[in-house]
Amino acid sequence: MSTPVKIYFSGSIRGGRNDAKLYRQIIDDLQNYGDVLTEHIGNESLDDEVGQTDRQIYEQDMEWLRESDIVIAEVSTPSLGVGYEIGRAVAMKKRVVCLYRSEVRDNVSAMIKGSSNLECAEYKTVEEAKKLIQSVFNH
Repeated sequence: MSTPVKIYFSGSIRGGRNDAKLYRQIIDDLQNYGDVLTEHIGNESLDDEVGQTDRQIYEQDMEWLRESDIVIAEVSTPSLGVGYEIGRAVAMKKRVVCLYRSEVRDNVSAMIKGSSNLECAEYKTVEEAKKLIQSVFNH
């Protein structure tokens, strides 16, 4: 029996939590393909980070990133942390897939959309995002 794929999901936290419900839907779908190490990103309250120092959060996230097999990043909401995680994942030679909503396509950084080290895909609905994810894991 093979071990499940370890998925690092990245989405904005301090950059804005407007997409928390969307993240939850994406994470729920990702769990069909493997273990999502960062499933807390979809929690609207993020209670599990309460009481942790920035250093502890950083160390834990970097450990999960090292442990992961693939990174799925939702980049519709600009976030320094998400950009940092993507850059570190590329340096670690991880497969990185960036998803973003069509209505924000012009706001997604050229450093993301222009990188040959990243797979980028836009979507309009959660169902389209789920189909993109399915193609990532069935490819």
